[in-house]
Amino acid sequence: MATATTVQVRLARRGYDIQIGTGLLCGVDAFVRHCRPAMHVVVVTDSNVEALYADPIAERLSEQELDVNILTIEPGEPSKSPEVAAELWQVMLDAATDRQSLVLAVGGGVVGDLAGFVASTFARGLDLIQVPTTLLAQVDSSVGGKTGVNLPEAKNIVGTFWQPLGVLIDVDVLATLPEREYIAGLAEVVKYGVILDKEFFEFLEQNTDAILARAPETLIHIIARSCQLKADIVETDEREESGRRAVLNYGHTFGHALEAATGYERLLHGEGVAIGMQCAARLAARLGRIDAAVVDRQARLLRRLKLPTDLPEVNPNDVLHLMRRDKKVAEGQMRFVLPSRLGDVDLVGHVPTDAILASMNA
Repeated sequence: MATATTVQVRLARRGYDIQIGTGLLCGVDAFVRHCRPAMHVVVVTDSNVEALYADPIAERLSEQELDVNILTIEPGEPSKSPEVAAELWQVMLDAATDRQSLVLAVGGGVVGDLAGFVASTFARGLDLIQVPTTLLAQVDSSVGGKTGVNLPEAKNIVGTFWQPLGVLIDVDVLATLPEREYIAGLAEVVKYGVILDKEFFEFLEQNTDAILARAPETLIHIIARSCQLKADIVETDEREESGRRAVLNYGHTFGHALEAATGYERLLHGEGVAIGMQCAARLAARLGRIDAAVVDRQARLLRRLKLPTDLPEVNPNDVLHLMRRDKKVAEGQMRFVLPSRLGDVDLVGHVPTDAILASMNA
């Protein structure tokens, strides 16, 4: 029997619901109708997810007499490129996709970001529904409307803000997620505790065994809380204009640069974020914003959840060079999301270069 909870994202232009629970994919056709009736649906997925979830979803939609096209990309960060986006645009054109068509993103963060970008740009904007199938996408990238593709030296540097009509999160899909990808998604969960909710951080500390065992009730709780915390931020700063939404990038300035420095092949996004959070915590301590106990406490939780905290074999100066291309750079100054205490962070500029480099050393 399906069980679900709903998180609402209330935005000035158009709000939407995030449904979270078990057994929800069985009702994906009803969820699509709830969001917006459509006669043509473009399902964007990857080859890892196609047979498991995209094909059954397409079959359910076809049973409702919808015209369905499945567009399948290769899994992994290299697919988030302008070249792959152009390929999808062409296939959509050939499939007679028009402004009444609906894009359904079925997959992880790469699929969601790419499908969202393609939806936002084809025919000057098609409606989008997110069906995230990885933990990282469920707690972070499917919520908030950020889309994007990468350039070789800068992640997500080309993109749009394009809110979905809705997000359908079925935690049952996590049972088939490879261990490494599941663990990587936990980095974003820990992030929410550090930046916004000390009590949530404590919950994670107290429930690591259930989290690692993928206990459904625990998963529903941590996903719903993560989505609610992100929704609260997005509602106040949808397009990252006030700077409030930037706090969601805790660990990402270091993490994105590490992903680029390793060719988007050696680190999963969540792994880069986990290492980046530890670098950011060390930087905050070096600047006198937090004490060593906070740095150690974050490290202990990350390690208990089997996340990496040490830099891979990269040149810190190369990482620094890549960090200068971060989207938070303003007037030539790098800015970092740094904690002032557990559950609270600020956007900090004018950080000495020697402190940044030193924070990359354990």
